[in-house]
Amino acid sequence: MLVPVAFFAVFFAWPVAAIVTRGLRVDGVWRFGRIADVVGQSDIRHVLWFTTWQALASTALTLLAALPAAYVFARLDFPGRHVLRAVVTVPFVLPTVVVGTAFLALVGRGGLLDELWGVRLDTTVWAILLAHVFFNYAVVVRTVGGLWAQLDPRQEEAARMLGGSPSAAWRRVTLPALAPAVAAAALMVFLFTFTSFGVVQILGGPTFSTLEVEIYRQTSEIFDLSTAAVLTLVQFAAVGAILAVHAWTVRRRESALRLVDPAVTARRPRGAGQWALLGGVLATIAVLLVLPLAVLVQRSLDGGFGYYRALGDADGGTFLVAPIESVVNSLQYAVAATAIALVIGALAAAALARRDAGRLVRGFDALLMLPLGVSAVTVGFGFLIALDKPPLDLRQSWILVPLAQALVGVPFVVRTMLPVLRAVDERLREAAAVLGASPWRVWREVDLPLVRRALAIAAGFAFAVSLGEFGATVFIARPDNPTLPVAVARLLSRPGDLNYGQAMALSTILMVVCAVALLVLERLRTDRTGEF
Repeated sequence: MLVPVAFFAVFFAWPVAAIVTRGLRVDGVWRFGRIADVVGQSDIRHVLWFTTWQALASTALTLLAALPAAYVFARLDFPGRHVLRAVVTVPFVLPTVVVGTAFLALVGRGGLLDELWGVRLDTTVWAILLAHVFFNYAVVVRTVGGLWAQLDPRQEEAARMLGGSPSAAWRRVTLPALAPAVAAAALMVFLFTFTSFGVVQILGGPTFSTLEVEIYRQTSEIFDLSTAAVLTLVQFAAVGAILAVHAWTVRRRESALRLVDPAVTARRPRGAGQWALLGGVLATIAVLLVLPLAVLVQRSLDGGFGYYRALGDADGGTFLVAPIESVVNSLQYAVAATAIALVIGALAAAALARRDAGRLVRGFDALLMLPLGVSAVTVGFGFLIALDKPPLDLRQSWILVPLAQALVGVPFVVRTMLPVLRAVDERLREAAAVLGASPWRVWREVDLPLVRRALAIAAGFAFAVSLGEFGATVFIARPDNPTLPVAVARLLSRPGDLNYGQAMALSTILMVVCAVALLVLERLRTDRTGEF
């Protein structure tokens, strides 16, 4: 447990503390009154209001769109179900920059809606809300649908046999059992949308700004570290409260239900109602999830493969190197980040899975989720401030980017491996130890064969999220070594059809890489492997 704690202390707590200290401590004196001053500003209050409002609206719309799909994937058995579930999950592993770019191609100037009906949504909040639903659709489908598939359908059938209508049986039997999963999914969607950066940065323009975008603006454009520090503390407090409530809902979900094998609960659609529901869900997936990605690919191919060929040319302005080199850079960084995340995440999961783990160790489980909610912009800029002098002067080192990406990958590794490690029979370890095996050999001979599949899945998730990390790497990626998301953002920030087309081409490449990684994961995944 010492290694994961040290890793998070040095590469997460220290950079965040460095930013907060730099912003709130002036001439050796703490200026806590600055918090009230910043929060009291009208423009900051507007940012706080919009951040909360759009997160609530995005969460409600996501639940409304995805809960029918959760039922369809949990209870109905139809051809192509597993492939379609993988398709539904693709948006979640896409970088937010790609999501923003896809919706820009759909609803922006010259986009599909603009060409067909003269409708543009990129200057309205609807573009942001729809992009958030697109990104978080799989969170609800996987979290709620995963539990729904394991609920014993005979309980609802018994209620109907006792005279209850289908709606009453669902409301009184199924809904209370699903409530913890729905709450957990809603909280996770709210967390992801509350801290949204890439989507709002691309689609919000100068009109709409979340806390994360405002922290970036205050840090990189206005250079007001004091305001950025206050906003970081506000976001940190909000994320901590959300994660605490989420942990409570997860405990309820784990302890309150008796579950069955999901393989026996799915049935072929019966009746016009179920067929209509299946058709509606398929239409929603086609329009909401598939169409934006298809438009992204189509825009990248306008005029043939010219935009892809142009990726091999360096213009000396936007990039010091050819944009295509960002593909190689991202793959190299993602491999290194995946290795770091696997080591740190596996050690943390092994410590958390021990039955004699104390309350302090179990509390570290919640802390591992903080990098998903704390401002990645703050972490990235904190790297530049905290890691700028011996013995850890890493500002010019290539390892800085993988370290930042690994912070996001570790929670996925832990969440994937922890349930499997907890399921390992402790008597197997004890028997190996009695026979003289060292702790390392016990892990190699007992645990590793049982968790090998989960380890591969964790590596895939860590690779995908590392590949798409944007908030921190936008600060620390060197101009001669940009990552794919940073390259896309730079291209979109410059006018001209060539830059726009190259951004679409790079986004398509990134989408394909993430989709391939996810399809491989789906072949490895079993219903009992991992929590997501």
